Amino acid sequence: MKRYLILLLFTFQGLMAQVQFEARVSKNTLGLNERLRIDFVMNVDGDNFDQPSFEGFKIVGGPSQQVSQSWINGRSSFQKIYSYILQPEKKGSLTIKQAAIEYNGQIYKTTPIKVTVTNAVAQERDPNDPRQQGGGGYGNELLQLVAEVSKKNPYVNEPITVVYKLYFNEIGVTGFRELAKPKYNDFWNQNIDIKQLVMEEGSFQGQRCHFVVLKKTILYPQKSGILTIEPFSLDIGVQLPTNRRDMFGQMIITEDNKIVTTGARSINVKPLPETGKPEGFTGAVGKFNFTVTPSRTTLKSGEGLDLLVSASGTGNMKLFTLPKPVVPNALEMYDPVHDEKVTTSLAGMSGKITDKYTIIPQYKGKYAIKPMSFSYFDLNTGSYKTITSPEIMVDVLDGPTLAEANPSTAAKNVVTKTEQFKYIKPKTTLTSIAKDDFYGSDLYYALLFFPFAIIPIIILAKKKKEAIDSDVTGNRIRMNNKLAKKYLSQAKKQLNNKEAFYIALEKAMHNFLKAKLHIETSEMSKDNIQELLLSRNSNPETVHNFINLTENCEFARYAPASSASIQQDYDKAVLIISELEKQIV
Repeated sequence: MKRYLILLLFTFQGLMAQVQFEARVSKNTLGLNERLRIDFVMNVDGDNFDQPSFEGFKIVGGPSQQVSQSWINGRSSFQKIYSYILQPEKKGSLTIKQAAIEYNGQIYKTTPIKVTVTNAVAQERDPNDPRQQGGGGYGNELLQLVAEVSKKNPYVNEPITVVYKLYFNEIGVTGFRELAKPKYNDFWNQNIDIKQLVMEEGSFQGQRCHFVVLKKTILYPQKSGILTIEPFSLDIGVQLPTNRRDMFGQMIITEDNKIVTTGARSINVKPLPETGKPEGFTGAVGKFNFTVTPSRTTLKSGEGLDLLVSASGTGNMKLFTLPKPVVPNALEMYDPVHDEKVTTSLAGMSGKITDKYTIIPQYKGKYAIKPMSFSYFDLNTGSYKTITSPEIMVDVLDGPTLAEANPSTAAKNVVTKTEQFKYIKPKTTLTSIAKDDFYGSDLYYALLFFPFAIIPIIILAKKKKEAIDSDVTGNRIRMNNKLAKKYLSQAKKQLNNKEAFYIALEKAMHNFLKAKLHIETSEMSKDNIQELLLSRNSNPETVHNFINLTENCEFARYAPASSASIQQDYDKAVLIISELEKQIV
């Protein structure tokens, strides 16, 4: 009887025990190249365990299960744990959703857990962990991603190069995937194409190894101070040797994934010296030649000449403006046509940029185009240099002279006979004194019945307005269309104000996308826009030009731009929007 009573007591205690089911993580903040352990712990033997989707993470270990049961001082305790090892796949605030179990016919769920994933962090080498660089069965494995910067203390607009190399030894690399692309805030940047990855032999920290050049980038800092190059991170599939051998004596190889990162790199950018800075300096840095060449200097009235203003050499070719010629009022000068023949390599930009002005004389005579000065900062000497073009004389052989085109004021004051009576009207319009009575007139009856006639129109207009007001999506599309036209018009008015122009142009293009693709600002990623436009039968070349132009709007705020390039960007935006308007279905 006593035994049954004790058994009944334990059964009642088990029924009264509170079910606990929770999720525990090893850390709430980790780097992109670190791993996370999560345990789902329950104090009962729950069934039908349902794991969460682990969105934003990759499962690299598990699930493993542990069960323990103990009796202490007559009381039993039970614990079951499901464990996973997770690898984050992106930065940001990620949420591990609920897991679920079933116990006695009821469903129990864990509380969601938020985890913050930051940039990849430097990790200490663990010789006992074969997944870390420098570790492994024999301690010779090497896997290191390095960003080699050519110069850490450049001037503003001085080119520097960043070469990303992957060093490895005693490790088989089966492939890699980019986790975080480097960002170059406040740098003008351009990637140098690598046609094929080539494995080369070299050394890293005194150790012989192999390496592969993954990426080459040329940078031009756009402001002084401490600028940061954000990390470049890769998820690399590797094959690691172990201390175990198979039945044939061959070493057993294990496959794994390794996260490597360059870490953030800081560049201390020096400002260009103020001492000796010439007036009219527009930011040219490098080594240049400057020429001003007319297509001809002798011409007739009505004929035109082309004036070529050119700078050639090596330096920040796309990041400064050429001086503008000053011509007499008798010569009509049109806006320039800008031309760039520039190549970019690891040595920087080189080539030639030209502004071509068309000049048409109005009167006969000889006119001087004043000398033009172009200044640049020479990196070799650390000083400013100025090149001045010679004066250009234009000889117009025929046509009216200025004196003929501007007669004396005395001649203007002579009054001709025909002008003496011009204020007297030769014709008159007579009206009758007797007027018709308003009562009973056509106007009277029109005004009388007009209110009744417009009642149906008012009713129809009201219904149409209610239908429009209820169409939330349509209203948003119309508003975005209206904003796109508004900002495009505003951009046209700001052609002489670079920053205001590119802000308005970028808003116009964004609102055009909102109207045509029915998306919000939060959905405007480059990949999403490209995918949506292509899915709507847009021309791939037009889509590519649209995305390039939106990126150029952000860059152009920091880089100097000529009025010609701004006009070209505006014309290009109008053309691209017009083409997409026809293509999007």
